[in-house]
Amino acid sequence: MLHILRRDPGRKRKVLIVEDSEINIHYLTVIVGREYDVICAANGQEALDALRMQPGNVSLILLDLIMPVMDGYEFMNEFHAHPEEYGIAPVIVLTADREAEVESLRRGAADFIPKPLDYPEVILARIERSIALEEDSRLVRNNERDPLTLLYSRNFFMEYVRQFDLTDPEVPMDAAVIVLNRFYMLMDIYGRQFIRKVLKAISDELHRILPETGGLACRSDPGCFLMYLPHREDYDDICSRLAAIIRDVTGNTRVNIHMGIYQNVLKSLDAEQRYERASLLCYDNKNSYKTSCYYYSDEVHDKEIFNERLIMMMDTAIREKQFVVYYQPKYVIQGKRPKLHSAEALVRWVHPDMGLISPGIFIPLFEENGLVYRLDRYVWSEAARQVRLWHDKFQKKIPVSVNVSRTDIYAPELENELSDLLTLHSLDYDDLLLEITESAYTDDSAQIIETAKKLRDKGFKIEMDDFGTGYSSLSMLTSLPIDALKLDMSFVRKMLDSPRELKLIRLILDIARFLNIPAIAEGVEKEEQCNLLKEMGCDLIQGYYFSKPVPPEDFEKLIQKELEAA
Repeated sequence: MLHILRRDPGRKRKVLIVEDSEINIHYLTVIVGREYDVICAANGQEALDALRMQPGNVSLILLDLIMPVMDGYEFMNEFHAHPEEYGIAPVIVLTADREAEVESLRRGAADFIPKPLDYPEVILARIERSIALEEDSRLVRNNERDPLTLLYSRNFFMEYVRQFDLTDPEVPMDAAVIVLNRFYMLMDIYGRQFIRKVLKAISDELHRILPETGGLACRSDPGCFLMYLPHREDYDDICSRLAAIIRDVTGNTRVNIHMGIYQNVLKSLDAEQRYERASLLCYDNKNSYKTSCYYYSDEVHDKEIFNERLIMMMDTAIREKQFVVYYQPKYVIQGKRPKLHSAEALVRWVHPDMGLISPGIFIPLFEENGLVYRLDRYVWSEAARQVRLWHDKFQKKIPVSVNVSRTDIYAPELENELSDLLTLHSLDYDDLLLEITESAYTDDSAQIIETAKKLRDKGFKIEMDDFGTGYSSLSMLTSLPIDALKLDMSFVRKMLDSPRELKLIRLILDIARFLNIPAIAEGVEKEEQCNLLKEMGCDLIQGYYFSKPVPPEDFEKLIQKELEAA
């Protein structure tokens, strides 16, 4: 006997009454029907049949224990054993036997309503409470785990990390981050199913690792996993194992991971800070296309703090002119004697408390954070002002090369900014030479070439800096708008000891002659280097052989010396 007395799933939750007494069915239907849609079954088998027809749509089951065909105990065994077939719902047992309550709890009952049935408001209150507890529990279950990997979700993971620390505060713990490198690019290229396969391969291996370690893991972001493990030393092995599994599953060697480890975490840090530290080097090396394992250390932390201080101090440094522009001379070496031709502007940071800060530290930092845009403009302005001062003082044109970074190339007002600067100081377009590194051309050649052409059309001279370290093709060189090639100093330093480097220098000089533009060698420190470069036809050189980068007042001595020798 199966009765469906009320069905309104759009408005009310469903309650299944499993009872063989017609009197009790009627009584419960009247009471429960005030708030819920009611389905009735006369025994456990009928109840299972009803649940099988609509798994997951029943919010609660009121269950008698003593029934024909299938009693309440047998029903609970079958119901709880097959949630995928019948769904999940709390069971309230209807019984007058107090001893039956213990056995019912063992079989999964959530609550009891004593017989004889009485007090309608108590019945409704118990039903409401059991449904609310189950729905809260289901919400927790649904949000506790990532559905693809079945690892914890991030929020639950962080809470379990805190609970772990409270339970075992003395256990040394490690925070580990696994990042699938270039996640969104891989998804665009290979598709969502490919990415799901990779993520599942990683998570399956983590599920194997966790029982060994007694640790926790979660999928934190789409392409990122976190682990919290008792301290261990084999993370390089884990990283290699994961990389091998990804290769086996995908057959693709271009899919790689970065793993960041913060060992023996400082537990006074909150969980989020620990994983910020663990992931720090992963993201610092995000452009590396090789599977790697990185270890966080106090030195890394100190460097990060120092870098943050530099970033925060930049505004003050510009305002107080802590950045000092030095000038390294370039000399024409063809002819009877070397002649001062021009200079390169090189910035130094002289901090009032920290002293001289190396440009090898702050320039890459500012490039990474986009702040080099402001520093470049400061240097351009200082250099233009200095060129004007020297012209007025010595009546001699000393062009100065300034760096134009990749960030500057994308500035919409770049041409106008530079032109306005020349106008402000009454300079010609060839007074301020623009250096663009070779690697910038290869990053986005179309954009760089277009910008460089516009600048040359204005009248600016473009020098390609660090030539030979990037990947410019010979065909690309014919279309690049450049007025000079600067040999990277690494070639010059090795030229006396390496026939290979010497041949490369000859080749670059031949390219410059083919393009009918001057070649500039930097990093020249020895007379033998200078003589050999002159013999090979190099036009200009700069380096410690003539002078290190010097402040303006010292550079003026070089100008004066040149005027006296002329």
